[in-house]
Amino acid sequence: MIAETSSQGGKQAQRLLRLYHLYRLSVGIVLVLLISSNLDDQLLTSASNELLRSGSWLYLVLNILLVVFFENTRQPTQLFSLALLDVLLLCLLFYAGGGVASAIGNLLIVSVAISNTLLRRRIGLLIAAVGALGIVGSSFLLNFSHPPKPNDYLQVGTLGALCFAAALLVQGLIRRLEVSETLVEQKASEVVGLEALNALILQRMRTGILVLDEQRRVQLANHSALSLLGCDRLEGRLIDDQVPALVERYQLWLSNPTLRPQSLKIANSGVELQPSFIALDSSPQHQTLVFLEDLAQIAQQAQQLKLAALGRLTAGIAHEIRNPLGAISHAAQLLRESEELNSADQRLTQIIQDHSQRMNRVIENVLQLSRRQQTLPQRLDLKPWLQQFVSEIREGATERQQIHLHIAGGDFKTLMDPNQLNQILDNLIRNAWRHSAQRHDLAQVWLELFVDPDSQLPILEILDDGPGVAPDHQAQLFEPFFTTSHQGTGLGLYLSRELCESNQARLDFKPRQGGCFRITFAHGQKQG
Repeated sequence: MIAETSSQGGKQAQRLLRLYHLYRLSVGIVLVLLISSNLDDQLLTSASNELLRSGSWLYLVLNILLVVFFENTRQPTQLFSLALLDVLLLCLLFYAGGGVASAIGNLLIVSVAISNTLLRRRIGLLIAAVGALGIVGSSFLLNFSHPPKPNDYLQVGTLGALCFAAALLVQGLIRRLEVSETLVEQKASEVVGLEALNALILQRMRTGILVLDEQRRVQLANHSALSLLGCDRLEGRLIDDQVPALVERYQLWLSNPTLRPQSLKIANSGVELQPSFIALDSSPQHQTLVFLEDLAQIAQQAQQLKLAALGRLTAGIAHEIRNPLGAISHAAQLLRESEELNSADQRLTQIIQDHSQRMNRVIENVLQLSRRQQTLPQRLDLKPWLQQFVSEIREGATERQQIHLHIAGGDFKTLMDPNQLNQILDNLIRNAWRHSAQRHDLAQVWLELFVDPDSQLPILEILDDGPGVAPDHQAQLFEPFFTTSHQGTGLGLYLSRELCESNQARLDFKPRQGGCFRITFAHGQKQG
C-alpha cells in the first residue's frame, strides 16, 4: 500500500509538472506572437522593444529546451532551479515590457502559483519572494527612465502581495488535497481489507453459497458449494447445465417464496442438500443468493443433541436403579449360601442373580451412552487401520474364534473417529461370533472392505455363518432394548448405529445366509 501511495503521488507530481511545462510554453508562444505582430511598437521605445523581443524569444527557446531535458524530473533541486529560472525570466520580461502596464506581472503570479504546487513550504515561499522582489526592483529601475504614475506604487505592492497570497493559497489547498487523498487511501485500504476478509469467510463457510443472476448464470460459488455439488468450477456457467434439480426448486420458489424448497440429492456424490433462496433486492442485476445445507451434517448435529439429552436422562435413571439392584443381587447371593434352602429355592435365587446381572449389563450400556465423548472425526485410511485392528482382535480371540479379512482395491479414505469405530466393530464382531457359535463349534466372522461402484464410498461388511435373523425381526434390529437372546441387553446394535450416524456413516443389515451388517462410510474430504 505504501508503494501504491508513492506511485500515485509520483503520477500526480508528473501531471502538475506537465501542466507547468504547458503553461510556460503557452506564455512563450503568445509573447512571441505578440512581438511578431508589432503591437507593442507604439508603447515602447526602440531599446525596450528590442529587449522585449529578445527576452520573449529567449523565454520560448529556454522553455522548449527545459521541456525536452527535464520532462519527467522529480529532484527537488531541479524543480527549484526550473521555477527560479522561470520567475527571473518573467521579471526580465516585466521590466522590458514597461512594468505594471505590460500585465506580465499577472503571468508572474500564475507562474508562482503553479510552481508552489511542486515546491512545498519555505522553498515555495522563496520563489514567491523572488517574484515579489523582481516586480518591485523592476518598477524601481523603470522610475529612472519613466516618471511613475500616482497609482503605480499601489499596483506594484498589490502584485508583490499577490505573489505571496498565491503561494500560501496554493500550498494550503495542496495540503488539504493531500489530507483528503490520504483519507481516501486509508478508506480504500480498509475496504480492500474487508473485501478480502469477507471473501475468506465466504470460502471457509461450511454452507454452500451461490449467487445467480437473472439468467441463472453463476456469479459466485464458494468452495463448499463446489464440493457439495461435485463440480470443479461454476462461475460464469448456467446452473441449468450443472444442477437441473436445483433449477426446479428455484422456479418453484419464484412462484411461491413462502414454501420451503424440497431437498435434492446429488447423483455423483450421493449428498443430500437442502436449498434456500434469498432475492438480493439491492442488486441491479436482480441477483439471487442460494444457500446449500448438507442434510447429513444437520442430521449429525441433531444426533449429537439427541444423544446428549438421552445420556443425561439415562444416567440419572441408571444411577437410581443400580444401588437397589446391587442390594437385591447381594441378598440373593447370601440367601443362596444358606444350608436350609432346598433345590427349588436354590433355583429361584439363581434366577434372581441371573436377571440382576442382565439388568446390570443394561445399566452399563446406558451409562456408556451417557459417558460417550463428542465425536472427533479424523481423516482415516481404512485399509491399514483395519489390518491393525484385526491383528489385535486375533491376539485376544480364543481357539474357537476366527476372523478373516479381505480387502479389495480402491481408495478407502474416510472421516471417522477411530475410537468409536473400534467400539462399533468390536461390538459387531463379538455379536457375529456369538451367532456363529450357535451352529458351529468354530465361530467365524468375515470382514470384507471394498468401494461401492455407484457411490464410490468405502463399505465394510461383517458376515457370519450363524442362523441369521428372522424376517419379522429385521425391522426391529436397531431399536433399543430389542434382543432375541436371553442374555443380551438389546443396546449393542442401537449404540453401534448411533455411533455410525454421528460420524456421517450408515449401519444396515443385509439379509443373506447368516448375518451381514454393512457400514457405509462417508467421503474423506473435510469441508472448510
